[in-house]
Amino acid sequence: MPDTPRSGPGAEVKASLRVLHLNSLLTGGGTDDQCVKLCAHLAALGVRVGLAGPEGREYTRVARAAGVPVQATPSEGPAKLRFILSAARALREERCDVVHGHHGRDLWPTVLAARLSGVRPRVVITRHLAKSPASGVSRRFLLGQVDSIIAVSAFVARVLREGHYEPNSPVAERRARPPLCGDHGKICVIHGGVEMSRFRPRPAGAPEVDALRSTWGLRPGDFAFGVVGGYDPPRGKGQREFLRAAARVCREVPAARFLIIGRGHLKERLEQDIEELGLAGVAWLTPYCRDMPMAMNALDCLVHPQIGTEAFPGVVLEALACGRRVIATDLDGIPEAFAACPAGRLIEPESVEALATGLLEVWRETPPDPAAREAMHARVARGFDLPVVAARVLAHYEALLAGGGTRRVGSVPDGGTH
Repeated sequence: MPDTPRSGPGAEVKASLRVLHLNSLLTGGGTDDQCVKLCAHLAALGVRVGLAGPEGREYTRVARAAGVPVQATPSEGPAKLRFILSAARALREERCDVVHGHHGRDLWPTVLAARLSGVRPRVVITRHLAKSPASGVSRRFLLGQVDSIIAVSAFVARVLREGHYEPNSPVAERRARPPLCGDHGKICVIHGGVEMSRFRPRPAGAPEVDALRSTWGLRPGDFAFGVVGGYDPPRGKGQREFLRAAARVCREVPAARFLIIGRGHLKERLEQDIEELGLAGVAWLTPYCRDMPMAMNALDCLVHPQIGTEAFPGVVLEALACGRRVIATDLDGIPEAFAACPAGRLIEPESVEALATGLLEVWRETPPDPAAREAMHARVARGFDLPVVAARVLAHYEALLAGGGTRRVGSVPDGGTH
């Protein structure tokens, strides 16, 4: 990249920013997906963006396929020193204006790489989790070492500023989420986004949708409720509660089918639940599905019965963008996603009875017609299309480089949506 003068307070922000994103995982999941897609859409806006991360990972390949330059980092080494030095070298060689980290494990590597680079980039962290850092050192000192922390929902921002406590929760990670110390004005909210060009309604009877339903074992006339997501111990994303609710309603709704779409280490436990609850032939685990836009169109209703922490559920936005109703638990950042287009039900967390009631109520309602589904898509797109999100992040970078701080750009009031 050609060298250009750095911006300072009151100076005009340079036309083409140079930004390096750090990601030491790139193995998959929501954080890696959002990171790589943000890089791609920032590049489309004219940002000189790069991604530093390990070679040979699933999302390293995804990034390159999306046209994002990847700076391959070596094995992390003791205290992640090789990763940090590699990132610092990339920042120095490219004279980057901004370094942007995403995973909790990359908080201090991002800070240290910036300090060691010698080019003084602005340090931005996105917090993709609905909890503050686990380390007391990070909670006390991190805000003093970064220029900005982007929270992916207003709920995440509240956790970082105020903390959140549910001492009687059956979920251990929900019981105590203490705040960060320091200048809370550095914390802003920019919601995650969805590739709206991919997640859109398909016509009823579309051959590709019918083919997927058939692959899943659905027959014409079946009404498919589905949970999409991983199912790892201890409790997955509420799949076991979903099956217990299914057992309460399946006799009243003979056409209902209850699908678990994902992968994880609770597979045998879930299959055992299906057998013990008498749901054989009514509920089942589908083969792993990589075509999520088609999966959302193949469902009649997405069910998101989350019981753990949830920063901001992209899966809810994806279903709504495809014109599908959603039943989701009313906790953490879930209501902010549901508010994008509230079609379906928000229900009490941990309540099988409330979930069963929601299933019945959605079944009894008239489903959205094609025009209504297109209107749902348009409503979600206005606030959460990835190019829109990338433009907010770019404006945030520019405000930081111009000395404008975090309050002016890229933030919304707690509880609000874009």
